[in-house]
Amino acid sequence: MWTPPEVTISDLASFTPARPSFSGEPAGIAVRGMAANFVASATEQQLTGELFDLPVTVRFVPASFVFDYGDGTVRATRSGGASWPQLGQAQFTQTPTSHAYAQRGTYTASVTVRYAAAVDFGTGTWREVPGFVDATTGGYDVRVVEVLTALVDRTCIENPAGPGC
Repeated sequence: MWTPPEVTISDLASFTPARPSFSGEPAGIAVRGMAANFVASATEQQLTGELFDLPVTVRFVPASFVFDYGDGTVRATRSGGASWPQLGQAQFTQTPTSHAYAQRGTYTASVTVRYAAAVDFGTGTWREVPGFVDATTGGYDVRVVEVLTALVDRTCIENPAGPGC
């Protein structure tokens, strides 16, 4: 009986899973001290090719999502999160993938998906490969602003020259 070769993560260097999609709510902006929601999406992928001169199918399954919010805060989650409407939540509500920035400024956020890999050399049996293959999005710029409120006697529609209008 034929035994497939042992495979390491470094052997899979020529097989590259697609980068995840990545977005934020509100789009490209956040309010200092309030939750900005980040959502990443990655799916299982199967790529075919050759490894050790043998035909092979490599399966990549998202195992974790590592969110880097660009301000020194990093969070690992099991899922890529969901939008506020998908969660049935109001804007600025905390989610497992949200982040509240402490300071105003522009930050570059990113997400890395850690894929677990398995190989099938045509036997119909998947063999897990120890370790992970990472795929990272490009930077997603978030402008963090501060919101100040004041009590006024009329709305901006009633008094367009009023404070804050």
